Amino acid sequence: MTAMAHEPLTQAEVLLEGFLALDTPEGFRAELIEGEIVVTPPPDGDHEDCISLIVDDVIRKSRTRMQFSGNKGLKLKSGGGFPKDHAIPDGTFAPRELRLYRGADSWMPCEGVAVVLEVTSTKPKADREAKRRCYARGGIPLYLLVDREASSITLFSDPERDDYREQCTRPLGKPLTLPEPFAFELETADFL
Repeated sequence: MTAMAHEPLTQAEVLLEGFLALDTPEGFRAELIEGEIVVTPPPDGDHEDCISLIVDDVIRKSRTRMQFSGNKGLKLKSGGGFPKDHAIPDGTFAPRELRLYRGADSWMPCEGVAVVLEVTSTKPKADREAKRRCYARGGIPLYLLVDREASSITLFSDPERDDYREQCTRPLGKPLTLPEPFAFELETADFL
C-alpha cells in the first residue's frame, strides 16, 4: 500500500494555522488582519471607560433591544489572497432577538452584527484603515470608531467591497446620530 501524497499547504493556509495555534498572554489580543498577525496589549482604563459609556447609552436608548460582546472575534472575508481575516473588535452589538453570541465559539461569523465598535489605543492606524476595510468586506452595516488621538467619533456606514461609502465624523463632546436599528443620539461629552 502506498501512502497518498498530500498537497503542500499554501502560504495563506500556513499563516492561518500558525495564527490559530497562537497562545497569547492573558489580556492580549491576537488578530489576523490582511495577512498580518497583530498582537495588542491590554487596554488602558480610559479605553474601557469609553466602551462602557457607549454600551450604557445603547442599552438604555436603542430603539431595538441589543446584546453586546467585547470578547467575540469575527471571521471576515479577506482581500488580496490572504486567509480569512480574524478581528476582535472592542465591541459588537447585535439585535437581542438574534441571540448571535449563544453557542458561538470564540470566532463567529459576522452575519447579523449591527455595529462593530473600536476605540483607538496603541495601534490607531489599524483601527482607522485595516480594520475598517475588514469590517466593510464582512458587510457589517455600521462601524463606530472613537479616535482618542483625533478627539473625534466617526460612524462609517453603507459598506461596499473594501470600504464604507458614507461616514459622519463629529468632535468628541458633540452628539452623533446612530441610525436604525438604534435610532438615537449617542452623547460623547463624557468621552473628553
